[in-house]
Amino acid sequence: MGGLSGKAIGVARGVPVWLPPALLTLAITLTGIGSAQLWRDELATWSAATRSPTDLARLADTIDAATGLYYLLMHIWTRIVGDSTVALRVPAVLAMTVAAGLLAVLGARLVDRRTGLFAGLLFAVLPGTSRYAQEARPYALATMLAVLATLLLVTALRRPSWARWAGYAVAVTALGLIHLIALTLLAAHALVVVLAWWRGPADAGVGTRDHTTVERDRRVWRWVLAVAPVVLVAGPLLVKARTQQSRQLNWVGLARLDDLTALPGGVAQSSVVGGLLLGVAALGAARLGRRALLPASAVLLPVLLLFVAGAVVPLWVPRYLVFVVPFACLLAGAALAAAAAPAALVVVLLAALLGLPDQAALRRTHEWPRSAPVDYAGVARVIADGQRPGDAVVYSPRHSWLFLDLGVEYHLDDPPRDALVTEDEVDRGDLWAAECPRPAQCLDGTERVWLVVAGRHAEPLAAVPDAKGDALRARFTVAQVWPRAGLTVALLTSR
Repeated sequence: MGGLSGKAIGVARGVPVWLPPALLTLAITLTGIGSAQLWRDELATWSAATRSPTDLARLADTIDAATGLYYLLMHIWTRIVGDSTVALRVPAVLAMTVAAGLLAVLGARLVDRRTGLFAGLLFAVLPGTSRYAQEARPYALATMLAVLATLLLVTALRRPSWARWAGYAVAVTALGLIHLIALTLLAAHALVVVLAWWRGPADAGVGTRDHTTVERDRRVWRWVLAVAPVVLVAGPLLVKARTQQSRQLNWVGLARLDDLTALPGGVAQSSVVGGLLLGVAALGAARLGRRALLPASAVLLPVLLLFVAGAVVPLWVPRYLVFVVPFACLLAGAALAAAAAPAALVVVLLAALLGLPDQAALRRTHEWPRSAPVDYAGVARVIADGQRPGDAVVYSPRHSWLFLDLGVEYHLDDPPRDALVTEDEVDRGDLWAAECPRPAQCLDGTERVWLVVAGRHAEPLAAVPDAKGDALRARFTVAQVWPRAGLTVALLTSR
């Protein structure tokens, strides 16, 4: 029996530390990947990714510079594999899978193999990992790049060379171009670099006494040179994004202290799992001592920097901080590594079980709260079943983050003519189309209109405000109404 246990341990040690977390992440995040409809942010990705590079450049100049590189990558991807719900989400799944594997390697480098393994396994079962792996947005890619950049930093500090610093420079520059707010991670990197220069890698928690190499005084300057491309490339992008903030984040309020208490549940996509992760991570930080400096600062400094900035400027959005979750898992992995393997696996399993309700809910809808889904596909089916040649469609409201037009058009192969559009979103270089200033004139000659309204309304015509509503009420009567989750669609016929 002892011989069998020894052989099992030997086999386990022969498996790369990154493989089990990566495989587990891939298996969990692929499960139900196409179940939830594309939600509003993903519809923006679809709209952007299906535009030409020239049109993407105009979009970046108008409203969405911070996401421009991600949209370009998704444009290339969709040209190759298509724009189905699954196709749009697969890049995020792959990025989270790689992030889990890199996290395991980082944990093994900083602490030991057991820490890396349990950190990666815990990361794999978090509802937040599935949530952002199943979303066609840049957060999964930013998470992967954050872990990669940190791993490359540790390698460069232990064994400095221009090639290693160059790899780090590429990773952090890509991180900034994908997700500007993730550059707050550089505060943690700077802290560790300065301490490694001053006291050596061992005292900075990124190496042993053997890693206190020569040329210690060059570490800071090599790091400064490595982050110079970030300043040169991401700096102008940050300036441009700042001018677009009023349009991009007009729905965000200033940060408050209670936002900090809600953050663990926000990034983990489960309050109970977020609380568990925070508690176990605190135990791991206490166990690691100075070796906790890098992962702990990689969690705390981005959070604090964004909170301080968000208290002055509307910036505080919990999902913007998803990239810190792997570092919290690394701290938690250190605590689990101190326990016997069965006990550590029980904690991982407990996190998975506690997160099951949220795992199931996020596969029903990506809207928040999850009790308020928006059924674009249901509205599209109603229109497709009853559409006739010459029909038109009208959306209310048009300039909404619900993207009513994009949501319906995504699910329709041949959508009705958009009666009030004078310039579509592509021509405008925007996320919203421009509507006719005189709706009554634009509706001339139209006999049937499909009216799509946000929310549930027994009388959808009454819910349309201003001149648009007046023109519709004057010319049309409601023939039939179909309530769908989060939306109402009505067929209007000419009086």
